[in-house]
Amino acid sequence: MFVTLVVLAAGIGSRYGGGVKQLAPVGPNGEIIMDYSIHDAIQAGFNRVVFIIRREIYDDFMEVIGSRLENRFRHRDVKWEYAFQQLEDPPEGRVKPWGTGQAILCCKELLNGPFAVINADDYYGKQAFERAYSFLSGCRPGETGRYGMIGFVLKNTLSDIGGVTRGVCTVDENGALAGITETRNIVKTSDGAAVQEGDGLRPLNPESLVSMNMWLLTPDFLQGLEADFAAFKKNMRDPLKDEFLLPEIVDDLLGAGRATVQVIRTSDQWFGVTYQQDKPRVADAFRQLIDQGVYRADLFSDL
Repeated sequence: MFVTLVVLAAGIGSRYGGGVKQLAPVGPNGEIIMDYSIHDAIQAGFNRVVFIIRREIYDDFMEVIGSRLENRFRHRDVKWEYAFQQLEDPPEGRVKPWGTGQAILCCKELLNGPFAVINADDYYGKQAFERAYSFLSGCRPGETGRYGMIGFVLKNTLSDIGGVTRGVCTVDENGALAGITETRNIVKTSDGAAVQEGDGLRPLNPESLVSMNMWLLTPDFLQGLEADFAAFKKNMRDPLKDEFLLPEIVDDLLGAGRATVQVIRTSDQWFGVTYQQDKPRVADAFRQLIDQGVYRADLFSDL
């Protein structure tokens, strides 16, 4: 059985460098964040990777990322696939992609087993992938409406540079997701975390669990998604900016009683290059992980 990692990479620019944050080198040998995610996923047991990219960057993506990773893992039984996210039938003037929900639709023909979804430019950590694989490998064939989400501790996901947007989760007594509140301008404070509101701060519990878009899904999730996307486009409030997003799709399923989502807590530290100034901090964090023995300086030498 394939357990698949779906990497949302359609936002990557067409050339290495040029300020493209997904391609910023953060490891000692020029590794990018995505390299660490792929390493951790395969080490955890994932045996299939699907990259969602834009068709026009395929050649550049293969040159910079795809071919390099495939060669690195040619001795492993890992299958590599590519799907293309296009802005189909956009309203006049729209340039913004349709969002993460439509991205998953673009690879629905490839998803015939359990799969995890991640962002290309986020570092999730080894524990996150181990727990994701454990959940997905335990999914029974034909099981429907039972999904998972890796929940990160809010204080482990904040930037030292400025405010961030996080999906703050409400979790019931059974550890199931009850709802997600998209919360903007969350800043790090001396007490932990707060929302910047005008000139004031509204405290948040720094131990709250948040979604970093690491979803654990099964093929039945795709059933009806096409119809939901058509309904989304029909009912858009702002045709130039509205997006069909995974957290909102999941929230609708929960509200309709059509799914349960187990929130699987990880204590891993999230890293990402939200701001240009984040890059040195992220590079330093990887150096510390290497010093601690979490990774080898030659990242893939243990696989």
